[in-house]
Amino acid sequence: MATVEKSPSALWNPQRRTFTAGLILVITLVAFEAMGLGTALPTIVAELDAQHWYSWPFTVFLAAAAIGTVIGGRLSDQRGPALPLLLALPTFAVGLVVAAAAPNILVLLVARVLQGLGGGVQIVALYVMIGRVFPEEDRPAAFGALSSAWVVPALVGPLIAGLLTEQASWRWVFLGLAPLVCIGTLMLIPTVRRFGARSGEPSPQRRGLPLAAVGAATGVVALNFAAQNPSLPSLFVGLAGIVVIAPSIRLLLPKGTLLARPGLPVMVLARGFLAGLFFTAQAFVPLALSAVHHYSPTTAGMPLTVGSIGWTVGALWQSRQRHLRREYVVATGFLLVGFGIAGLALTLPAWGPHWLLFAFWFVAGGGMGIAVASTAVRVLALSPEGERGFNSAALQISDMLGQASLVGLGGVVVGALATATAPTWGVVPLDLVLVVGAVLGALLLVRSARDQTS
Repeated sequence: MATVEKSPSALWNPQRRTFTAGLILVITLVAFEAMGLGTALPTIVAELDAQHWYSWPFTVFLAAAAIGTVIGGRLSDQRGPALPLLLALPTFAVGLVVAAAAPNILVLLVARVLQGLGGGVQIVALYVMIGRVFPEEDRPAAFGALSSAWVVPALVGPLIAGLLTEQASWRWVFLGLAPLVCIGTLMLIPTVRRFGARSGEPSPQRRGLPLAAVGAATGVVALNFAAQNPSLPSLFVGLAGIVVIAPSIRLLLPKGTLLARPGLPVMVLARGFLAGLFFTAQAFVPLALSAVHHYSPTTAGMPLTVGSIGWTVGALWQSRQRHLRREYVVATGFLLVGFGIAGLALTLPAWGPHWLLFAFWFVAGGGMGIAVASTAVRVLALSPEGERGFNSAALQISDMLGQASLVGLGGVVVGALATATAPTWGVVPLDLVLVVGAVLGALLLVRSARDQTS
C-alpha cells in the first residue's frame, strides 16, 4: 500500500488537504442535519398531520444507523473502505432528497432509514480511511478535526434550520445539504481510490453479524424509548431491549470488552461508558434549569452549546499530544467529565450558583473531546489492518449502547425520586452516582495502562 510522506502539517499538506477538507465537510453536513431536524420537526409533523409519529424520525434513524455501522465495518474489512464509503455518501444524499420531497410521514421515515444507513456506514469507513491515510502520530489531529466539525452546526444549526423553516420551508433543511454532500464525496474520491482498496490481510470470519446488527438496532431503539418515556412500563421495555442486546454484544464487540481486559477491549468499553455518563447527566440539565432556576427554553439549552465548544477545545488539545499514552488521556477525560457532573450536582439545586454551571459543563465537554478522539486513535493503533472496520464499528455500537442504557436508567431514577416540576431530588443523586462512575472509569484506564507496561 502506498504511504503518505510526513509533513509538518498533519492535515493540510498537499497529499492530504483535499481528503481533510472533504472529511470535515461531510461530517459538518451530517451534524447540521442532526442539529437541524430537532428544530424543524414540530413543523414537519404538523404539516404532514403526523403528530403521533413525532419520535419516529429519530427512532428509525437510530435503528438504521446501528445496522449501517455493523455493515460498514464488515465491508471495510472484507472489501476495503472505498466501497462502503462510496455507497454510503450517495445513500445519505438520496435520503436527504427523499425527505425533502416527502408527501407523508411514511415516506419521511423511509428517507430517515436511508440517512441512518448511510450515516452509520460512512462514519466507520471514514475511521478506517483515517487509519490508512494518516500515520499513527498524525491520527490525533485527524480525529480532532472530526470532532471540531460538530462545533459550527452545534452553534448555528438550530438557528439556520429555524430560519429556513419559518422563511422558506422545512424541506430546505434537507434539500439544501444534498448538493454539498455530493461535493464532499467528490473531494474524497481521489484519496479513497488511492487508499481504499482491500488490503492484503485477510479479514477474520465472523458469523451472525447481520442478525446481531438487527438485535443491536432493536435493543437500542427499546432503550431510547425507555429513556424518552420514563415510566414503569418503559422500564420493562428497556429491560426487554437489554435482553435482545445481550447476545448481540458477544458478536459485535471485541472479546473481553465487558470484562475490561487491557488493550482494545477496555478502550471500546470506555467509549460507551463515558458517553453514557456524559449524556445521561446532560439530558437533565435543561429540565433542571427550567424547573428550578426558571430559565427560558432557549437559555436552558445554552449549556449544551457550551459543552460542544468545550468538546472541540478538548479534541484540538489532544490532537497536539501525539506521544501521550492514550489510556492516561482517556482517564483524564473521565476525571474532567466527573468534575463537570459534580458541578451540576452543586449548581442545579435552588440554592446553587447556577451561573457556574456553564463553566462546569465546558470542562465536561473538554473531557469528552480529549477522550472520544483518543479512544478512536488507540483502537486504530491496536487493530490489525483486516479488523479496523470491525473495531471501529464496535466503538460506535458501544457509544450507542452506553448512551441508550444509562440515559434510560437515569430517566427511571429521576422519575422514581422526583417529578418534572421539582426534579432536584432525582437529578442530584443521579449526578453523584455518575461522578463515582467517572472516577471508577479513570481508575480502570490507569490500571489497564499499568497492566500493559508491567
